[in-house]
Amino acid sequence: MELYFSPLACTLATRISLYEAGVDARFIEVDTQSKRLRDGSDFYPINPLGQVPVLRTDDGWLLRENTAILPYVADAFPAAALAPQPGTAERAKLQEWLGFISTELHKAVFVPLLDPDAPSDVHSYTRKKVALRLNLLEQHLHEREFLLERFSVADAYLVAVLNWAPYAGVELAQWPSVQQYYERIRRRASVAKAMTEEFALYREEQERRKAAAS
Repeated sequence: MELYFSPLACTLATRISLYEAGVDARFIEVDTQSKRLRDGSDFYPINPLGQVPVLRTDDGWLLRENTAILPYVADAFPAAALAPQPGTAERAKLQEWLGFISTELHKAVFVPLLDPDAPSDVHSYTRKKVALRLNLLEQHLHEREFLLERFSVADAYLVAVLNWAPYAGVELAQWPSVQQYYERIRRRASVAKAMTEEFALYREEQERRKAAAS
């Protein structure tokens, strides 16, 4: 498998899931500003939207959305138990959480808050959405270790998104159960490894951009 990723983007969720499954995958870094790979080649033929993640499967076909990629990885490596069995109530709950993370947190909250080009009224409007969504998460995570009964690809996605909170001006301390969940999950071996690697790659990326701009 090959994962097209950008450091500390939502692709972190798939890296974590692959580490959980013990998969020897290839990670291909994408500069989402220039839309080019590290070798200088054009990323648009891989994804016409110029966005990550993209997963190239062992059969050679491409998946381009977290809500498709994460269940695919879980089903491809069932021994890792990263998702409940298809057709079960727990699997439907997994899909529900993946949808919530993707639409209500990732896209509705963090994308506009992290966009430096978004107008101030967009930021103000978006901040009004934060409490309702994190209140729901706070209620669910109270006295729970994971989103489901055990660690799943949904937890990998959620911790990747919550990792953006400080940069978006979202104080997780207002939601103690969410903050405790985030701190606990980020200490998990697969998560800690993935985050450490991608923080280093992110710093390298920023240095390259500074050098290119000077």
